[in-house]
Amino acid sequence: MLLGSSSARYHVSSRETLFLEKYGYFGEPGPGEHSAAAFREALRDFQWVSHLPLSGVLDAPTVHQMGRPRCGTDDARSHAAWARRVRALLSGSGAAARRRKRYAPHGGKWYKRHLTYRVVNWPSYLPQHEVRLAVKAAFELWSNVSSLVFWEARDGPADIRLTFFHGDHNDGLNNAFDGPGGALAHAFFPRRGEAHFDNDERWSLHSGKGRNLFVVVAHEVGHTLGLEHSPVKSALMSPYYKKLSKDFVLSWDDILAIQNLYGKPSKGSAVQLPGKVFTHFQDWSTDLFGGERRQRSLSAYYCHSFFDAITADVDHNLYVFKGSHYWLVSVSGNASDPQPLHTRWPGLPSGIDAAAWSELSGRFYFFKGGRCWRYKGSTLEPGFPQKCSAGGLPRHPDTALYFQQLRHLVLFKGPKYFVVSEETLRVEPYYPRSLRDWDGLPPGTTGALRHRDGFLYFFRDDQYWQFDQAKLQVVATGKWAAELPWMGCWDANGGQVLF
Repeated sequence: MLLGSSSARYHVSSRETLFLEKYGYFGEPGPGEHSAAAFREALRDFQWVSHLPLSGVLDAPTVHQMGRPRCGTDDARSHAAWARRVRALLSGSGAAARRRKRYAPHGGKWYKRHLTYRVVNWPSYLPQHEVRLAVKAAFELWSNVSSLVFWEARDGPADIRLTFFHGDHNDGLNNAFDGPGGALAHAFFPRRGEAHFDNDERWSLHSGKGRNLFVVVAHEVGHTLGLEHSPVKSALMSPYYKKLSKDFVLSWDDILAIQNLYGKPSKGSAVQLPGKVFTHFQDWSTDLFGGERRQRSLSAYYCHSFFDAITADVDHNLYVFKGSHYWLVSVSGNASDPQPLHTRWPGLPSGIDAAAWSELSGRFYFFKGGRCWRYKGSTLEPGFPQKCSAGGLPRHPDTALYFQQLRHLVLFKGPKYFVVSEETLRVEPYYPRSLRDWDGLPPGTTGALRHRDGFLYFFRDDQYWQFDQAKLQVVATGKWAAELPWMGCWDANGGQVLF
C-alpha cells in the first residue's frame, strides 16, 4: 500500500483497512478509497482506543491489536463520548446534568427506568438455568450503579433480546459472525434493544478456558443501554473484553457513563462487586435433578459440554476436569459422579488450564495462568504452587502431556509447543518449536492423553485427533463423545443433542 499526499486518493483492499472501515474509523469517501491523511487519522483513533502509541503508522503492535477477539460494535463515537464524560467529571455533577441535555449521545437512551429482557436462545452445551443466572448478573451490574431496574421475560416481547447466531444472520455482511475469535458479539443501541452473540464461539460460564459469557453479555448489555466503547483499559466497555479479577468489574468510567444517562440508584448508593464473584456460574449441585435422572445427567455432564483438561494414570483411568469438579472414568468406560477437586487435590484451584500425569515420576501436574501445582498422589509437594512462567513455561497453556518418546512433559500453547524438565520445570534448550512438528495437530487443543491402544488422543471442543507416535502425525479425527466409548459417554447416542 502506497501513501501519497493528503489530497491523493488511492484504493486499498488490505485486511487492516477493512477492519478500520468495519469499526467506524472512516467517514467519507466510500469503502476502499481513502486519503493518506484519513488513513493516518483513522489509525491514530484506533491506537488511542487501544492504548498504543499514536503514531498513525501501521506497525506490528497495531496489526496485532486488530487481530485480537473483540466486540463487533463499532468505535465510531467512542472518543467524543469519553471526552464528554471527562468534561462532566471535571466540571462537577451540576454541569454533568446540564450537558446531558446539550449532548445527545450517538447511542440514544431509554426513556423509562424499568426494562424487560429475554434470553431468546443459548448454546446447546450450556445449561439454560446457568446461562440465565449469568445474564441476570450481567444486568444487575448496571442496575446496581444506576436508577435502572430489569426483569426477565421468559417468552413474548421484551425491551432487550439476547440471541445466539451462526455466521450471517441478516444484520449485514459487516456483522456476520466468523467463528471462534474475531468479533464475538455485537449489540444495537436504544431503542432497538438487541444483542447478538456468535454461537460458534466457545463460551464458558467459569473463569477457565473458553470465552467468559458473563463478561461479554455485560459488555453488550451496556451497548443496549446506550453506552459507547471506552478507552479506559480497565473498563468493562473497552472494545477488548476485560478479564475477571479481584478488581471491580465496572470502572469509574463505566459508572460515570451509565449515570450520565440514567442517574444514580434511586435508593442507597452504587454497589460494586469484584470480578471473582462472577467466575463460576457453571457448577453442579445435588438439587439440580432428582433420583436416577440426577445421577444419569451429572455422571455424563461433561459429555454434553466442554471440559478444561484431561489426563490418564498408570491404570488407564481417565480424569476429566471441568470447573471445580472432576470425573474419574474407569477402563470399563464407566464415569463416576462429579467430585470436588479440593477433596482429591487439596489446594488446587478451579478452572485449571491443563493437567498431566507423568509415567516417569507418577506425579500429577496442574497448570493455571503462570502457576503450576505438583502432587504425589493427593499430597501437594513442598514449594508448590510456584510461578512456572518464570522458567519459560507459557502462561495459560492449552494442553499438557507426558510424552514417552522424549521422557519429558510437553506443553502446548497456540502454534507452539514447549518441552519441559520435570525436576526443574524449566523449558529445555531449543524450545519452543512450531506445532508443525506434530503433523495434522490443530492449535488450541484442550487436553491430551496416551491411551492403552498406544495412540495419543488430543481434544478440542467436541473433536478428537488420534496421533500416531511412531509416524508423528494425526491419523484419524472425529467426535469424541459419540465415537470413543472409553470416554464414559454411554448415553451419547441416546437421543440427547450433543453440542
